Amino acid sequence: MVRNILITTIFLLGSFVSLAKTNLVLANALTSDSVNQRVNVKTQTTLKDSLTDNSIIYPESMSEKLSDLIEAWQLDLSNNDLECIRGQNVIFHDTVYANRLYNMPTVMELSYNQVVKSYIEMYSTRRREQVSYMLALGDYYFPMFEEALDRHGLPLELKYLPVIESALNPIAVSRAGATGLWQFMLRTGKSYGLEVNSLVDERRDPYKSTEAAVKYLKDLYTIYGDWNLVIAAYNCGPGNVNKAIARSGGKRDYWEIYYRLPKETRGYVPAFIAANYIMNHFTDHNICPAHTYDNSLTLDTIHVSEQIHLEQISGVLNIPLSEIKRLNPQFKSDRIPGNVKPYALVLPSDKMFAYIDRNDSIINYNRNSYFTHRTYTDGYMDGTHSLSDGNSINVYYSVRRGDNLSTIARRNGATISLLKSWNNLKSDRLSIGTRLIVGKKAAPAQETASQVTLAQAGSEGNNRTVNTYYRVKKGDTLGDIAKRNSINLTQLRSWNGLKSSRINIGDQLIVKQEVVHEPIADNNEREGDVITSEVLDEKISPVTSEEGSNIISEYLKEQMSKSAESRIDSVIDNDAEEL
Repeated sequence: MVRNILITTIFLLGSFVSLAKTNLVLANALTSDSVNQRVNVKTQTTLKDSLTDNSIIYPESMSEKLSDLIEAWQLDLSNNDLECIRGQNVIFHDTVYANRLYNMPTVMELSYNQVVKSYIEMYSTRRREQVSYMLALGDYYFPMFEEALDRHGLPLELKYLPVIESALNPIAVSRAGATGLWQFMLRTGKSYGLEVNSLVDERRDPYKSTEAAVKYLKDLYTIYGDWNLVIAAYNCGPGNVNKAIARSGGKRDYWEIYYRLPKETRGYVPAFIAANYIMNHFTDHNICPAHTYDNSLTLDTIHVSEQIHLEQISGVLNIPLSEIKRLNPQFKSDRIPGNVKPYALVLPSDKMFAYIDRNDSIINYNRNSYFTHRTYTDGYMDGTHSLSDGNSINVYYSVRRGDNLSTIARRNGATISLLKSWNNLKSDRLSIGTRLIVGKKAAPAQETASQVTLAQAGSEGNNRTVNTYYRVKKGDTLGDIAKRNSINLTQLRSWNGLKSSRINIGDQLIVKQEVVHEPIADNNEREGDVITSEVLDEKISPVTSEEGSNIISEYLKEQMSKSAESRIDSVIDNDAEEL
């Protein structure tokens, strides 16, 4: 009996020990799982935090002020409806974003993750208005991009790359100096045939920069064979992508080398994916284009081989300067260099025929005001020429309400830079009533002694000036009229007292002046009679010949005295300088 009780007790104790061990193992396992779960949660939280805005440097195009972009875009919305109907943003579940990206008909992989989501939210919330304007600009730029991409066999979705590169701003310049729609650095741009100098920057040329960008993307794809890596290399350069691949042990997937890339590039591919999303699903987020681009406007290109200022084209063809600049952003100083090689000029087709027909008028329109560079300056060194020779006087204008430098310059056939230079202006601000120098005109010519003698002592009669007039017709400009009549534009203005180049149909302009000699008729005079100087003086003037000669001699003496005094003053000044 005792033995049985002992055996039972030992069995029960063994069971309790075994159960305790099992519970301990289970407890340890549960604790380990709990710890692992907490670690996984912490890791996931850390990963999620690492994908927030704080660790991503957004492209500069996303940090631009909308007002600055609108000014840079040079949008003329005066004839368009500015109030498209925008509603509130709609936020969708992650699966919706992922499925929409997956179902887009693209060759490139448009995957979804939390970084992509952060960019989609940026475009659909904080940058809604910018997206609205970029949609309008896309009507102009995207067909151009698609044509170049299709010609080279590249994915058409790459047309959205300039959305994150420059916000479709052709004159955008980054902090690093990248310029244009496709944000070319100087060296890279030149290596792909883009000309960059003080007057021309073809990185800003929509057509040429697009062609260069497509070739660059094609070359990068030859290297990597993966479009995500291509886009990353386009942003930070192949060297940085190669370093990231090497540091990751040779991995060639963008998402696997994500943390090895520069911070500026980590968000670049996600931003590109988000741009593709928002440009295709903007209506789902109640975003609409700011206005409808005028697709009826057809453009044409002509190659220009002469030096021409864009304001000359604007003045003769009556095209707003802002429109010409928008179509030709590559001309940094609004000047087409010409001469050395031809440059492409884009104009509306209906104005292109007028440009060809009136090419000479455009070239000669206020040419001396726009092109002031001198070919030779030897005469200025030896004293035979001088800029301050007193042959011109200032033309003034008082600023009125609503005036600005651009309108004043255009009305007076000048440039903004000239107005600033003439008036020592450091900004574009004007005050009503300010008196500005708006031009120069020839000073009235002073009669020389010989002219006075001729006028007062003509040998055989009176001299009078005869004007030849021309009535202004439709399409005429001062440049045309001056050229047709073989006269100088300045002379034409002087004869007609014009302060600007504006003329109206029906105006009568003096286009020629000539001195006509008229003999004095004398009924008592017979053929063969000799008229003495005394008789001539009596017929010309009531003064006697002696009085007339005294007037002339006194005038000559006065002029000689002034000349002598001037020479003496000059010698004194020179001596003073030497002392």
